[in-house]
Amino acid sequence: MKKYILSFFALTVLSVSCNDFDEINENPFSVDTNKAEPEYLLNNSILGAQQDPNIAERVFVLYWKTAGRQHLTTGIAGGSYDDSWTSEYWKYISEWLNNANAAIQLANEKKALGQGKPYYDNVIQVSRIWRAYLMSEFSDNFGPQPIQAFQGTNPTFNSEKEVYYYILDELKDAVAKMDVNQGAPSNSNAYDMVYGFSWSKWVKYANSMRMRIAMRIAEVDPAKAKTEFEAAANSNMFIATSADNFKVAEKQGWDPLTGVMSREWNSQILSGTLNNMYIGMGGVNSTDQLPSSQASAVKAANYLGIKYDQQFTTMTNDPSAGYWLDGLPNKIDPRAYKTFYIPGDLTSPVYSLYPTYTNQATTNHGDLTFADNSKITVNTVNTWNAYTIGNWGVKGQRNGLRNVVGCMPALGKQYRESTNSRIFFASWESYFLIAEAALKGWSVPMNDEAAYNKGIQDSFTYNGVSQFYSQYITSTDYNRDGTSASYSHTIEPGTTHMMQYKDPTTNNLVSVAINYPVNTIYKNGAFKNDKLTKIITQKYLANVPWLPLESWNDHRRLGLPFFENPAVETPLVNLPNLNSGNYMINSIKNFPQRLRYPSTFRNTDQTGYDKAVQLLGGEDAVLTPLWWAKH
Repeated sequence: MKKYILSFFALTVLSVSCNDFDEINENPFSVDTNKAEPEYLLNNSILGAQQDPNIAERVFVLYWKTAGRQHLTTGIAGGSYDDSWTSEYWKYISEWLNNANAAIQLANEKKALGQGKPYYDNVIQVSRIWRAYLMSEFSDNFGPQPIQAFQGTNPTFNSEKEVYYYILDELKDAVAKMDVNQGAPSNSNAYDMVYGFSWSKWVKYANSMRMRIAMRIAEVDPAKAKTEFEAAANSNMFIATSADNFKVAEKQGWDPLTGVMSREWNSQILSGTLNNMYIGMGGVNSTDQLPSSQASAVKAANYLGIKYDQQFTTMTNDPSAGYWLDGLPNKIDPRAYKTFYIPGDLTSPVYSLYPTYTNQATTNHGDLTFADNSKITVNTVNTWNAYTIGNWGVKGQRNGLRNVVGCMPALGKQYRESTNSRIFFASWESYFLIAEAALKGWSVPMNDEAAYNKGIQDSFTYNGVSQFYSQYITSTDYNRDGTSASYSHTIEPGTTHMMQYKDPTTNNLVSVAINYPVNTIYKNGAFKNDKLTKIITQKYLANVPWLPLESWNDHRRLGLPFFENPAVETPLVNLPNLNSGNYMINSIKNFPQRLRYPSTFRNTDQTGYDKAVQLLGGEDAVLTPLWWAKH
């Protein structure tokens, strides 16, 4: 922290001389108080936090998307950790915080020198709001952090409770001090890439962030959470429409605005976790979503696929484990085909050819080897499968489909080619937060069902599937986790459901009772289809793929939605609790809880590190829960 979060004095020493105003514009790092403007530093903080390809691959993709179970990569989801990645992230986020702090300090310094401008006070408030987000991102990943690191003194680490209380106070106070009628600075769009200094939109973002953070602490500090949430929600100034979404446009290249999911070698194949939520959810037939040319590939509703238990792991509580679907699901959430492409569907507008330097994306076949060393070649065109993460042992060696991009659904090209806008907060999240708050009995502007449905509606609009909304929200069909879309339908699905699979030896159909998974870290596994499960499941589906950190946060906070255990055909050394005798039972010990502090911090500030770990209340480890998470 002391190395990277610099005081304003240190920044001033490092400032450079500029010959004219144009050069200042090209160098927003300069804090020459006679020429620089605080909005330059704010802009630089927001710009940096978009994450250039170097840090986006490590943090957004390999940490957040992996821990949030959006794609097929074990990594941190298997308890592993890479200190070099975390050291990079520590450096980056400290620089982003540094620039937000410097914007506030520069504005105050210029005001003290008589160089203030009418909009400076609002820039200060916007910088505080943005800094509050960055602080939440830091503590959501690591835990304790120093609240006053930006005051130019040796920072003392604060507990997570103190940090989140401070964030809530900052958001509240910044909103109270914002003058929404104040004119914007010139070149406003150039120096506020989010809202163009529309002060009222920043207020809405602050209130939505306040709802997010209040809900973050709701399980451990419900009284504080209730008070803060109600005040923000009842302001009627939160992100309620897509026009107010906090998003930043991407662009192609190699800089902070390059897409966070743009690295071609990151396959971003559909995860088994997400697929079990998709299949069956909403009761919408695949034949109603796809061209008639693919109708013949759609399978019966009770068909599970071909049983390949010699090549697919079964040592997991994934309800789909051991089966390969030789076609398309009968019913599936309409967002699935919009977000992930169908293998071999090369005419699809979302089909990605990444990685372009190989033919992997168009390799729509692979070999499966049996125990007797015989092989079959499997055609994966117009099939839909997602595999469990973990260690597949010998079965993985026999499987020539797993990890071949063109053999499984993978993330659509609209998210890969740096032509989209990265979303930090969307209207659907506001509504799912309000739905959860209403379910708790808090005083909010909408009832839980109305807010739940509105969140789904906004997500459907974003994904271009609004035509299915009315059918979807009334559906009582269960997905593979045993959850339905209709909010009022809370009948539990039972222990099992009857399905059929094909025996690959005889080609005969065989009936089998398939278990609905038991989520033992949520209410001891008693519920699969209660209202909170519905809310968090729909929030998870809406947040794909832009908000994996929030999905990870919800799972750590509540144990929702259901995440299957990683496969343990061979033990996972970084998840010592999980073994061949208990893989059907979920435990928080089976899921990553945080990032370890980097060695750069330990090596440069042993005292600060020791204090941070003391406040953490446990070992500086990936499996140590944060204050607000389930324990």
